[in-house]
Formats: sequence, structure tokens, C-alpha cells
Amino acid sequence: MILIVGGTGALGSATTEKLLAQREAVRVMTRTPAKAEALQALGAEVIQGDLRDQDSLIQACQGVDTVLASAHSVMGKGSEASKYIDDQGHCWFIDAAKAAGVNHFVYVSALGAAPDHPANFFRIKYKIEQYLLKSGLPCTILRPTAFMEAHAYQLIGQPILETGKVTLFGKGENPRNFVAVTDVAHFATMLLLKPEGSGELLEIGGPENLSNMQVVRLYEELAGHQAKVSHVPLGMLRVMSPVAGLFNPGLSQVMQISIWQDTTDQTFDPSALLQRYPMTLTRLADWMAAYVPTDLLPAAG
Repeated sequence: MILIVGGTGALGSATTEKLLAQREAVRVMTRTPAKAEALQALGAEVIQGDLRDQDSLIQACQGVDTVLASAHSVMGKGSEASKYIDDQGHCWFIDAAKAAGVNHFVYVSALGAAPDHPANFFRIKYKIEQYLLKSGLPCTILRPTAFMEAHAYQLIGQPILETGKVTLFGKGENPRNFVAVTDVAHFATMLLLKPEGSGELLEIGGPENLSNMQVVRLYEELAGHQAKVSHVPLGMLRVMSPVAGLFNPGLSQVMQISIWQDTTDQTFDPSALLQRYPMTLTRLADWMAAYVPTDLLPAAG
């Protein structure tokens, strides 16, 4: 039995679908079972649980051989703040998995996770990596780059297609790497089906490095018109981030991450990854052609 926590999220659901297609037994833990009805219809066992509820984690791990921890709360606030979900909740999850005798724990971290990262979210990711490695659980750690679905489409492309305008944090001229969720799910599925983990840390990224402004241009071409692009200056973000942290730690984290993404090397070379695990990685333009809703595209002719 494979347990997916975060199973209704983009990566969790894509991985669940791939596992079910291979006739694997999958249990999806979610706070809202109604959101997992499609996965249940495909054959997944769906149970209610919460990373903030230790008892539900203990129950979810019973009879499980392998787990995937793909939930996160980077934008969370109040009781859903990152410190409760990404930090304490994942520590409890690791403890529950160890107590249940889980053979392989696959943790989804993020490329750039480090103890001195300027964004708290990435410091937490690194902390959980270390907690997992020290737990003694056989494990694998995945460090993907920015998901196309969220960072290229939801934050940039969708506003352009729906409203003709978009707001970028920073200049948006710094090349960065985007990876398709389906590609990350490919690696997650492959590693989940290994008998146990070896402490491997796998960095995963897409085949190209594009700036946010280059992403804007791609969506302008798709929309058939120029977009109105507004920029929030880095200086303003640096001032606003600590203030936002007083009432919305999630927004503050996004600002911290945006500053980091706009001012440091965000490129990724997938050659080492592909040499070890050959596959064809998805280019952003190809993802757009396959997944952008047709009702957002200009009428033909």
C-alpha cells in the first residue's frame, strides 16, 4: 500500500493517477475527501486526515509500505501557516511513518532548500530533509524546480489570457527553471516503486531556463495580443515582506521567494538527471499547447 499525503494537489494527484494506472494500491489522505472523488473513482482508497492531527497521521500510516509527502502550505496563514503544515506537521508525519514500520518515505522538498535560505519556506524544507535523514527511515528526497502549472500558468499566463494584464514581483528578467508536474510525477512514481529508499537526494527540473518576461511573451503570442505588465519593485518587496509577515506569513514568504528568484541564479541543467534517468522533459510551449483551456484562447480565423 502506498500512502499519498497531498493527494489532491497537483503533484499528488498526478502521481496517484500514474500509480493506479500501474495497478498499485494507493491510499490518499486529504482534509476534504470530496476533493478526491475522481481519484476514488479510479480506485484509490480515500481517508480523511490532517497534518495538524497526529492521530489521523498514525491511522493513515497503518498497513502502509511506502509514503509520498507532497503537501505544502507556502501561502498558508493562521492555523494553516507553513510552520504548522510544512514544519510540525511533517515532523509528526515522519514519526508516524517510522512507528508504523514504513519501508520508504519519499519527501517532496524544493530546489534551493538550505539552512540559510532568505525565505523561511526553504529553510523549513531543509529542516524536514534533515529530520527525515536522521529518523533512520529509508527515504528519498525530491527537489523540484518551480512547477509550470503554478509559477508559469497560474501566476503569469492565466491572468494574461483572462484579463490581458499581469503583475510581476521584480523585473522578471532573471532566467529561472520551470518543470511540468507530470514530469515530477514520473520520477516520484518510479522512486515510490523502489523497495526502499537509500537517502538519495534527486534534483529535478525542466529542459529550459526562461525569465518571467519570456513567459509573458509566450502567453502574449498564445493570446494574440500584447499584455499590460506591471512590476512591483524589489525595494518595495523588501519593505513589504516583514510588514506582511505580521498578518499573513504566507504572503510574506512569497515576497521573500520572489526577491530570491529575481536576484540569484535560478537556472538548472538537467543533463545529470537525464543521464541517470533518461526521459523527455516537457518544454513550456508544449505544456501550454496541451493544457491551456481552449476557452481562454482566441477564436480561430
